[in-house]
Amino acid sequence: MARPAIAIALPEDERQYVVDVLREAEYEPVVVTCPDDLGALLASRHDVAVAILDGESDFDESLEYYGLLHEPGRDIPALMIVSPRTLDRLAGAAGRAGAHDEYFTRPYSPEALRWRVEAMMIRQMAIDDGSGAVLQNGPLSAGDWSRRGTFLAVFNPKGGVGKTTIAVNLAASLVAMGRTVLLVDADTVTGHIASSLGMSSVRTLVDSLAETREGGPDAAIETLEELVASHPSGLKVLVLSSSPLKTENIDSAAVAEAIDRARRSFDVIVVDLHPDYDTLNRAVFSRADRILVPVTPDVPALRAAVQLRDVAAELGFRDKLALVINRANSGVSVADMERTVGMSSFAEIRSAGLYLVRAANQGRSVIDLFPNEKVSEDFRALAERVVGRPRAKETSRASIRSLFGRKVPARAG
Repeated sequence: MARPAIAIALPEDERQYVVDVLREAEYEPVVVTCPDDLGALLASRHDVAVAILDGESDFDESLEYYGLLHEPGRDIPALMIVSPRTLDRLAGAAGRAGAHDEYFTRPYSPEALRWRVEAMMIRQMAIDDGSGAVLQNGPLSAGDWSRRGTFLAVFNPKGGVGKTTIAVNLAASLVAMGRTVLLVDADTVTGHIASSLGMSSVRTLVDSLAETREGGPDAAIETLEELVASHPSGLKVLVLSSSPLKTENIDSAAVAEAIDRARRSFDVIVVDLHPDYDTLNRAVFSRADRILVPVTPDVPALRAAVQLRDVAAELGFRDKLALVINRANSGVSVADMERTVGMSSFAEIRSAGLYLVRAANQGRSVIDLFPNEKVSEDFRALAERVVGRPRAKETSRASIRSLFGRKVPARAG
């Protein structure tokens, strides 16, 4: 069974012993000798489960490593190796480790270190970090340790551009390709994914929150797996709310984190968002690998995309945006739309009004009902594009506090 990769940034005299014992345990140790090495590793691979760092030789370098592990949209535990004296000094410091980070003292046996790594990964899968009990992970599966699925958001601040249509049919295309997919209806105002797929009486996150509150402290806690509904196509669907009047108890940050953790259970997560910049959407933006931006050949939609481009640049996620031209054969050239928005086209979807209506009336996707139509080819091409690229690397680094209570220094270059 595949085991995850472990990044190792230790002094040369102790590095090989750790590498050997982790390799014997069927992990994949990957040695990094500088922060740039770790950055390249995290940009190219999604299965790095833990990083083992030296906490004493080069303090500033350790902070850089730690910052890379905890950039927005990424939360990889660090096991910091220190001396007992250093650990005693840190115990009284203002800074403290994150929820999944730990210290380990020298001298140590590589075998003991191996078991600490094992325990960290188990705890990472099962921990309730205080953000709320709903949507925690289900039963632990060793096969999930090495999984880190792709997280996609579908968003445009203007409605009516085909956002939900693209989310549903992209997800269906990925299922048809053999991927396990979670489709999240996070449009708590006008979302209609479940109804468009013919799924009635779907249990929502808000339903679960309400019942947990009514049941008191002893109420059973539902896992994400228990809340997800299954479509006959194999698609898994999670609906946050069936009414915009019942969302006041949703913790945006906790929901975004819970969806992000579902990467371990799914190859791809597709989140359909409401057209605004509320706290839930911004929390999703920070964790998503890519934000698909549907636009149609009309001035309001193009202006909204320009606005999003500028907002994304200000908030630091501009490089995540991917323009999807919807109704691409409607008379306005793709080149003109690209020039207007200032972004290159990531994919093009041609018009398919009648097919969409017929599919929705039958509770199915266009991909499922009309697999041989040209529009289905477009959705398949989009699906191949999103899974054929590595996870996007963040260009902005968060000003986070390290295990030592200090801010991560800016990196040169």
